[in-house]
Amino acid sequence: MTDTATLARIHAACFTTPRPWTAQELDRLIADPACFLVAEPGGFLLGRTTLDEAEILTLAVDPAHRRQGLGRTLVAAFEETARARGATIAFLEVAADNAPAIALYLGAGFVRAGRRPRYYRAPDGEMKDAEILRKDLG
Repeated sequence: MTDTATLARIHAACFTTPRPWTAQELDRLIADPACFLVAEPGGFLLGRTTLDEAEILTLAVDPAHRRQGLGRTLVAAFEETARARGATIAFLEVAADNAPAIALYLGAGFVRAGRRPRYYRAPDGEMKDAEILRKDLG
C-alpha cells in the first residue's frame, strides 16, 4: 500500500497527539532513501535507518483492525527491514500516556531509555511527555 491518501486517512484515525500527517508529508518521507514503509491492509509503519540505527517514525493501525496482531506484524517487519539495512539498534518516541502503544513496544522487546518532557503538543495546547524506547537488533 503506497496510496498516501489512504495512509493519511489511517494516520488521522489514530492520532491527535502528535497531529496526524498529511498525504504530502507522507509522500516526502516515503521518497527519502533513508525511510521505508511497511504496510498491510489496515495499517502501516514508517521507519528510517541511518548508519547502524533505525527509528520508528510512526505506526498507525486503523481502529477497525486493532487487537488482531497487525501492530506486532508491522513491528516485526520493521525490525527485519532495519536489520537488512544494517541497523543494530532501534529507537522510537511514543506519547507517555499512550499505554496501548507502549505495551505493544515493550511486548516486542523494546525497553525504556529515557523521557522527553513536554515533547508533544495536544490539540488543546497541553504539552505531553514522550517516552524514548530502544531495542538491540543484533
